[in-house]
Amino acid sequence: MASDNTVRYADKDLEEFRVLIQEKIVKAQHDLELIKSAYMNDGNNGTDDTSPTFKAFDEGSAVMSKESNSQLAIRQEKFIRDLKNALIRIENKSYGVCRVTGKLINKKRLELVPHATLSIEAKNMQK
Repeated sequence: MASDNTVRYADKDLEEFRVLIQEKIVKAQHDLELIKSAYMNDGNNGTDDTSPTFKAFDEGSAVMSKESNSQLAIRQEKFIRDLKNALIRIENKSYGVCRVTGKLINKKRLELVPHATLSIEAKNMQK
């Protein structure tokens, strides 16, 4: 605990979380690029030479695929934004503090969900 009586993680812990989050951002951005490239390439699924009935069915499938890819991309962009916000909280030393209870979020929880802003206690209160 810091000497000014505020609850926060030590700088050493914050640095460990910063590294973890930066690695997750790099992976998440890579995954987002894969999703986007799959979305861009959905136009030609190699079904040009198949029967018209299958092609019509496949076009419906391509629309579904584009919609699900679009949803995946939106979720992935939000995840990246949440991770970047976590980096900001590390910079201003408020990272890992529950925004409801003001207590430290369990370190194991933060390792699994590094962008968490709620402790399990606060999360359970929402139900």
